[in-house]
Amino acid sequence: MGPGGIATIIAAAALAVIAVAIAYAVIRLSRVIDEVGTAVKSITEETTPLLEEVTTTVKLVNGPLHSINRVTKSVEDISSKISTTTSAFLDKNELAMKVAGGLLTAAQLRKGKNRTKAKTKGKSSKKSKSFVDDEESE
Repeated sequence: MGPGGIATIIAAAALAVIAVAIAYAVIRLSRVIDEVGTAVKSITEETTPLLEEVTTTVKLVNGPLHSINRVTKSVEDISSKISTTTSAFLDKNELAMKVAGGLLTAAQLRKGKNRTKAKTKGKSSKKSKSFVDDEESE
């Protein structure tokens, strides 16, 4: 056997080692793909009932939301009509405008008096508490 024969044997052995390595990699890759397939199947089986529950929940929530939307629309229509009627009434009746202005002024004065009473009451209750506290400490 000459040097060419030895080189041929070495090349054949190297190719055999490479073929075994490639076969091992392919076998490992096929196992990984099988595991991924099993995981995807498991996830699919678990999420399908969950998605059905979410769909049911959304349907149940949408019913009351439609009712609320109708009520809100009705309230909006009523408040618009009241606003239009009030504006028309006040525009046509100067006396009504003066009365409304007087009522607003009276309401503001009443509110100011209530605030003043509350402030005065708060100060006097603090004073009486501190006086009582001083007597108890003695």
